[in-house]
Amino acid sequence: MTADSRLVVLGFDSLEQARAAWVLGRRLRRRRRLDVVDGALVWRDDAGRITIHRLASPPRTAALGGAACGGVLGTLFFAPLIGLGLGAGLGALISRMLGPGVDEAQIRRVAGHLQPGRAAVFALVRRSGEEAVDEVVAALRPHRPRVIMSTLPASRERHLAEALGRRAAPA
Repeated sequence: MTADSRLVVLGFDSLEQARAAWVLGRRLRRRRRLDVVDGALVWRDDAGRITIHRLASPPRTAALGGAACGGVLGTLFFAPLIGLGLGAGLGALISRMLGPGVDEAQIRRVAGHLQPGRAAVFALVRRSGEEAVDEVVAALRPHRPRVIMSTLPASRERHLAEALGRRAAPA
C-alpha cells in the first residue's frame, strides 16, 4: 500500500448489494471520480465457500505494459524477445517497488469472518477531492454498506460510517 492511499473495506448483507457497489465503483473509476489503485470483491456463499475477485493484479498489469514497451523497443534493435522479457521484468519490479495493492492475506482474513451469504468490497483509494467523496458516499448509501475496517483516521472512519447511515462494524 502506498503512503498516499487509504484502504476501505465495506461489508454488505448480500452479494447482490456488493456487486452493485462494485459496478458503481468501476463506473466512477472510469469517469475519474474515484481513484482506485486496487480492489477486491469477496463473498462467502451459502455453502461456506469463499470467492475472491480482484480488480486487477498490479504487478501483472505492469509486467504486461512493460512487455509491450520492451517489445516495441526490442523490435527497433532487432531483438523483440529480449525486449519483451526485459520489459516485463522491469514493469513487475517497478510495480513491486511502488508498493503492492491490497494484501492478499488481509483479504483472506476478512473473508474468513464473513457469514454465509455476506460480501465485502476492498478499495485501495488515493486521496480524492471532497466533492468526489460526497458523490461516492451518496451513490453507495442505498446499498447499505458497513465499514468493516479502514486505514482512515478514526474520526474520518466514524464520519464515513455515519454518512453511509450505519455504525462502523465492531473491531
